[in-house]
Amino acid sequence: MATWKGKSRGTLLGFRIYVQIIKKTGLYSAYFVLLFVALYFIFFSFTSTKSTYYLFRKRLGYSPVRSAFNVYRNYFTFGRIQLDRVAITSGLKHKYTFEFDGVEHIDALLKQNKGGILLTAHIGNFNLAKHFFEERHSEAVVNLVVTDFEHRQIKNYLESVTGTSEVKIIVLKEDLSHIFHMKEALGNNELLVFAADRYLKHSKTYKAEFLGEMVKFPQGPFKLAARNKIPVLFVHLMREKNFHYHFYARPYNPEEFTAQELLKSYLDDLEKMVKKYPHQWYNYYDYWNDFS
Repeated sequence: MATWKGKSRGTLLGFRIYVQIIKKTGLYSAYFVLLFVALYFIFFSFTSTKSTYYLFRKRLGYSPVRSAFNVYRNYFTFGRIQLDRVAITSGLKHKYTFEFDGVEHIDALLKQNKGGILLTAHIGNFNLAKHFFEERHSEAVVNLVVTDFEHRQIKNYLESVTGTSEVKIIVLKEDLSHIFHMKEALGNNELLVFAADRYLKHSKTYKAEFLGEMVKFPQGPFKLAARNKIPVLFVHLMREKNFHYHFYARPYNPEEFTAQELLKSYLDDLEKMVKKYPHQWYNYYDYWNDFS
């Protein structure tokens, strides 16, 4: 897998434009503009278009024409969830509905008083998960463990529009200071959230099969959970029809709690999500390092 650079897709200008469109003409107008923005990326973002086509054509087995159409749909869906994020946090939350699937597993995890690890991926719209916790688990403290939460300019601009998120951030540092913050959070019965489907250069990795191909994954989240026997949930927040979001929480119930077994269970769960929501998988680089 080609090395991910730790940067999320997006530009400050793009966010500014969408925020102004939503404010002045409404959410549907922003969706209309997005139809053309998605088409732009098809032709002018060659690497991401190529990698997304490979996902549909080779890993999911779609026909060439169907794969090409679904690349466009993937771009459009990615833009739409970014717009939803701005809209929901800007006072339009009433337009959306939320379904909480597995809420009892979060209740059970918090009652163990050991902290917890939530494993997600770059799929769906987990940035909106704070609304789930605000409504159902206001006492839960959530820490996103990230390499690059967003470009600093975009993060600051969104906060100026939507307000500062109640979700805390732990940034991975070369000096390993993040380890102290993670241990402190777990000691306070807080939750750590990892998007565990990417790794950075120089990080230690495991190699495992995902969608029929071998891929590297970061060892850190899986070792942390296994060594300390920390309760784990697999979580995803997926967009569905008619402004509806579906929050999934599934427990990891191991026979033998090892990092490798945890990784396998995580990938089994993630593969189901990708096959069910293929347009919401957002890894726009040479993920399998296998297409030409």
